[in-house]
Amino acid sequence: MNKAKLIEQMAKMTKMQKSECKRALEAMIKSVGQSLKGGKSVVLTGFGTFSVMKRKSRMGVNPATGKKMTIAAKKVAKFKPGKALKEMVAA
Repeated sequence: MNKAKLIEQMAKMTKMQKSECKRALEAMIKSVGQSLKGGKSVVLTGFGTFSVMKRKSRMGVNPATGKKMTIAAKKVAKFKPGKALKEMVAA
């Protein structure tokens, strides 16, 4: 499912206008992004937890040349599904 289909699904389920659902979804995405950028986790009970993880630098191989290279350390977003989401997917 892409963003447009998600907005359409949200509009059907909530009986709201697509434009309202789009604004709500974009606000949620922006809020989560800002919290993660600030180093804070976002916990949505039953759905899951968004957090930031520090990835260490490591050695890699350039697939085009075959040369070894160092991949720099960086922060990455991480999502851990909650119990209710796990159960919903497993059912």
